[in-house]
Parts: sequence; C-alpha cells; structure tokens
Amino acid sequence: MNKDEILYWLDPDRDAAPLFARADKVRRERVGDGVHLRGLIEFSNICRRRCYYCGIRSGNARVRRYRLSAEEIMGCARTAVRLGYGTVVMQSGEDPGWGPAALIPLVEKIKTETDLAVTLSVGEHSRGDYRALRAAGADRFLLRFETSDRRLFALLRPDSDYDARFRRLAWLREAGFQVGSGVMTGLPGQTRESLADDILIFRDLALDMVGVGPFIPGPDTPLADAEPGTLDLALRVTALARVVTGDAHIPATTAMGSIDPQGRQKALRCGANVLMPNISPTEHRPDYSLYPGKICTGERPEECSACVDAMLTGLGRSRAEGHGHSLKGER
Repeated sequence: MNKDEILYWLDPDRDAAPLFARADKVRRERVGDGVHLRGLIEFSNICRRRCYYCGIRSGNARVRRYRLSAEEIMGCARTAVRLGYGTVVMQSGEDPGWGPAALIPLVEKIKTETDLAVTLSVGEHSRGDYRALRAAGADRFLLRFETSDRRLFALLRPDSDYDARFRRLAWLREAGFQVGSGVMTGLPGQTRESLADDILIFRDLALDMVGVGPFIPGPDTPLADAEPGTLDLALRVTALARVVTGDAHIPATTAMGSIDPQGRQKALRCGANVLMPNISPTEHRPDYSLYPGKICTGERPEECSACVDAMLTGLGRSRAEGHGHSLKGER
C-alpha cells in the first residue's frame, strides 16, 4: 500500500467498511483469531516532561502524584500470573526515581520469580541503559513518537528532540528489544498527509508492536480547548497499520474505549489483536490521568479480567496462548 492509497482511506467521507474488512482479513491470516492479554501496571505518574497533550505532564500541580514500590509492582505481577496473562506492561512517566538503575533489579526479580514477558514503557534513556535493561531480561519496549511531523512534534513536545526520539528507537532494536511505537490521531494541527507518513514509518521501522489512540484533550493541559480526535480516524489508522505492517501486534487501546463504549470491540474487528487490562492498584488508577474519562479506573483486576473475557466471547474470539512475542522470527 502506497501513500496515495493510504490517503484515499483516510478521507472521512470515504466508506471505511471495505478497509476494515480487509484489515480484519489480514489480521486473521497473519496473527490469527487469538487476542493477547497484557496486564498493565501504571507504576508512577511522576514525569519530567512537559508534553502539551498529557495530563501527567511536569508542572501540572493538580495531579496527585504517586510512585509504587518494588513490592507493590511485584504484587501486580503476581496478579498477572494468577489471571493467566502472559505479559506485564510496566508503564510510567519519565520518573527519575524509577530510572534504569532501579528498574534493572526489579525486572530481574520478575523474570526470576515468574514466567511473564516484560514490556517497558518508561521513556527516553541512554543507549547503555537500554542495553542493561535488555540484559536484565526485559523483552519489549514501547516508545511512541506520536507524530512524524517535525513541526507538530516541536509544538507538542517542547522539551523533546525529534531526531533523538527516533534514534532511541534504533538503539532499542540494537539492544535486542521487540520494539513498539505508535501515534495519536486527531492531534491539533495534524494533517492526513502526516498521518499517512506515520503509517509508512510503522513499516519502515519494522515495528513489532503498533499503538494507535485518539487525542483526548485534558482539562489541565495547554490543549484543554482543542477538538478531540474521533474514533473513526483512530480505527482507520489502526486498520491501515494492520494492512501495512501485516504481523505487528496492535492493541485495541483504552483511549478508544474511553470515547466510545464499543471502541475496543470495533478496533478488534478492524485489525487489533491485543488488549491490556489494568492490574494497577485501584486506589492509584484515577491519578494516572493521561486524559479525562479514562475507563476501568475503579474495577478490581479480577473484574477487568472477567470483562475482557466476556468481550472476547461476544466477538467470537478467545485468549491467545503463550507470551505473544513478536512474529518476526516466524516469517
């Protein structure tokens, strides 16, 4: 699929049904009907970055900050084992208190005491730090670039460097990680052309995982008055990502379910094959407020697990077996 074809399907006036059907067919052929469940641990909302779209940005004094202890995180990992998840996704802001030196022994402990795959989503670090985290046993790393448009990136991420972001994606691959990235759709100032470029970059980077979520303006951010992204656009980009990448793992993101009660189900029908039920302590979930209206903040992990299973049953799908590692090695 070339850029002109991608732009054709990004037209909101174009009926997306044929695209969604095509993406679902590619998904079935390339990754199967199983849906991989990754237990999400949001272990710190402390962040040194000032990204304009993010509710836990540095300087937002209205956020109640928290940082889980190593034992609390281990408790979450044990919950993942008990609920039959193959992976934990450890996600945080760029918290200096949970830097690589602190994460390394924790990752080693999780890998020693459980059979879980470990995905990290902890932002930008040095080349050596990424190598050390991989050597400790971390399997995957998520580092979203959000937009490949240099101008827009500079506007939305005032204390980040565009080239450094992409350079780190190369470092992660070099360190031996399964690498994930992704974008936000409907960002203020985003064009269809830049979204088409984003989708082609997914292929160029040979990503193992691709995440797509709609922009949801936060009340305590500089973009509070911006128009939100639509589910339709997020689904189109999800479907196009499936067609273009083939066998990447693509989640039906929580943000999709937050703007539409059927958002995640719709994503699973147009190319997605991963869900990430939250296994964080319920008392802290409302504080991990990347955007308003986030679903699943009050349910216990057992309730989220039951909800996910009911969702899959309703779709005629089931849990996938195993850890859900990258399919690149099976090509």
